[in-house]
Amino acid sequence: MPVTEAQVVEALRPVEDPELRQSIVELDMVRGVRVDGPKVDLTIALTVAGCPLRAEITDRVTTAVRGLEGVDAVDLEFTVMTDDERAALRERLQAPASAGGTAREIPFTDPSSGTRVLGISSGKGGVGKSSVTVNLAVTLARLGHDVAVLDADVYGFSVPKMLGITQAPVVIDQMIVPPVAYGVKVISMGFFAGEDQPVIWRGPMLHKALEQFLTDVYWGEPDYLLVDMPPGTGDVALSMAQFMPRSEVYVVTTPQAAAQRVAQRSALMAEKVRLEVHGVIENMSWFTGDDGKRYEIFGSGGGESLAERLGVPLVGKVPLVPALREGGDDGVPVTVADPDGEAAAAFESIAARVEEVRPKRIYRPELTIR
Repeated sequence: MPVTEAQVVEALRPVEDPELRQSIVELDMVRGVRVDGPKVDLTIALTVAGCPLRAEITDRVTTAVRGLEGVDAVDLEFTVMTDDERAALRERLQAPASAGGTAREIPFTDPSSGTRVLGISSGKGGVGKSSVTVNLAVTLARLGHDVAVLDADVYGFSVPKMLGITQAPVVIDQMIVPPVAYGVKVISMGFFAGEDQPVIWRGPMLHKALEQFLTDVYWGEPDYLLVDMPPGTGDVALSMAQFMPRSEVYVVTTPQAAAQRVAQRSALMAEKVRLEVHGVIENMSWFTGDDGKRYEIFGSGGGESLAERLGVPLVGKVPLVPALREGGDDGVPVTVADPDGEAAAAFESIAARVEEVRPKRIYRPELTIR
């Protein structure tokens, strides 16, 4: 017997829009199903014209329908949602506006939110904080988690390049849909400023930019939101404490004593604004030579010393490997380029520790500085 239209719709129900990560049936993207014997004609409504992932949608839809017994061919056509349909979709997906106002609420401040916000910080630049953020995010995604990254290093944005993302975010009726790479959703100032264009902003503009990234972007309901924070103890750290008081901070340092002393300031800043420091990650811990011997190029003990001072665990050490640097330049993280290497193993260990360490206290929304 030939398949029915209802069977085709059910076969499409598990198919997700690659950007919104929801069923194309639930998103009302399936607009027409016609069965003519072994042939199925379909019409799919894209959210925007020129959808960058149209080919991926085509592949997913065709594969799902051709999997039905009795279907030999699939003819797929596309249309585009109207402005009213996009507006309705945005209202359904985004957090509602705050009571008595027009500004939308930050979804991660809701006590019912299951998202763990991880603030990856450092006392100074050059310790590989962004590399740690990217590779930890990719590792958590490979472990089956829904993961997103907010590149809050507005002046020194680098996450899009590290993940090889070249497509711009899609905008659906003023709702920004972040691009996805290696299973990780990403938003960054790098999508809105040229690679060589300096961002010359004072504190209030940084505050507003971070707020818009949190409210105007469609994040969905990720298990983890990793925030690549700028180095130091400036405005963004204060804004993050105000916007997301449930954030868990992980401090990145290198083994040398001077680096861990500077990193300590970042941790103490977090404590001042009542953000809980959950652990220390030591980067560039050693280099393994061709002789198989480990060489501690930048010294040793910095991570352990900092963790002991802060009273938190040292959640892991990351070796210094050329593939880690190359991955950042080429847009292929080392955890993807060399998944069986020692750096990938280190990030898997760190991810496992992060999974184990849960928040210990009840958070209050107000910002209190001691």
